[in-house]
Amino acid sequence: MQVSVETGEGLERRMRIELPFEQVRGEVEKRLQKLVRTVRLPGFRPGKVPLALLRQRFGGHVEQEVLGELIQSSFATAVSERSLHLAGAPQIEPDVDPAAQRYGFTATFEVMPEVAIASLSGQVVKRPVAEVTDADLEMVIERLREQHKTWGPVERPAQTGDRLTVSFVGTLDGVPFEGGSATAIPVELGTGRMLPGFEDGLVGASAGEARALDLSFPEGYHRADLAGQPVRFDVTVEVVAEPVLPTVDAEFVSGFGVPDGDLERFRTEVRANMDRELKQRIDARTKEAVMDLLVAVHGLAVPAVLVAEEVQGLKGQMRERIGAAGAVDLPDVLFEEQARRRVALGLIIGEIMKRHSIKAEPARVRAAIDAMAATYEDPQEVIDYYYADRQRLAPFESMVMEERVVEWVLEQVSVEDEQMSFAQLTDPASVAGAGS
Repeated sequence: MQVSVETGEGLERRMRIELPFEQVRGEVEKRLQKLVRTVRLPGFRPGKVPLALLRQRFGGHVEQEVLGELIQSSFATAVSERSLHLAGAPQIEPDVDPAAQRYGFTATFEVMPEVAIASLSGQVVKRPVAEVTDADLEMVIERLREQHKTWGPVERPAQTGDRLTVSFVGTLDGVPFEGGSATAIPVELGTGRMLPGFEDGLVGASAGEARALDLSFPEGYHRADLAGQPVRFDVTVEVVAEPVLPTVDAEFVSGFGVPDGDLERFRTEVRANMDRELKQRIDARTKEAVMDLLVAVHGLAVPAVLVAEEVQGLKGQMRERIGAAGAVDLPDVLFEEQARRRVALGLIIGEIMKRHSIKAEPARVRAAIDAMAATYEDPQEVIDYYYADRQRLAPFESMVMEERVVEWVLEQVSVEDEQMSFAQLTDPASVAGAGS
């Protein structure tokens, strides 16, 4: 068996294997001889079928069978002898010409990259530092009031923040269009949920008033028949209602797990939840910074086959999140950068764990489960659920090992504290504003 390996672009390899002609033909003949003893053909007694007839009838099939087995075994042997670590299944191109006494094939595949852990000396990781202030506590309580607001009808003209009950008919070139009409639906002014200009056009309207709104659908609107088209909405305002925020009293706090209505206990529990959320956000930001650093300093080339697999996994996760399995097929290119990053991090983190014998200590796994279970009404029931099946612990073990890797990296680098507020760490809009 003759083997040659060529290095292609990046991690690609092309292996050419030539199989001994005599070995292939000899195995084919041996199997045909064995077939003589068992095959049954009309007009011949068992064991008396001429070999030439069997070769004519079954030779091609037997040859394919032998070749398939030899390709598989010879490729496995060649890969093992050369200590190649494949990233995925090879593409096999047979090269068979019995007349020229040639049996061979070419296997194209990618190999796993060698991961050399780079020195992190001199590198810097910024770690957020923040605390929950009294103002933050009041902000969150105000947000809880907002989430539980009710609506009270008013006789004044509508203003931003009000909720209107409206009926409308939309027309395109004077003709009502599909989906352009509704009866007695709520519209909250200032939320931006309606067509651009719709909510703004109702500011100042009173109950019982009719308004005509001349608007246009955006150029990129999902319905091609409406995209970029000028339309008119004839709107009747039926009710104008303003938000009514609940008073923070015993009745209000009883809905948040404080049945005795103790306001101080409520504030203490809200603050404890905020502290817990803040720690999670700080840990997540720090971890993200560490992962960014690991990707940057290693510049690891990753196998395209693993990236492709990760892309499909990310697409599947998105379909599950939006509840449209099979209905949404976004282009792979939208996921490739994230997939490449995840594959690279998986290889880098795996090598760090291997070199430094990082494992998930049972005590830390239990602490992670306890922390998660504490947010449930019956923590012990949650704990028992995860420990009832060893496989259920796997996500927590992975999380703990990643935390250990983050800790190891932070020991190797210079850590700079970055002062931030609770809002910056927990409110996406605030973070976006701070980074602009």
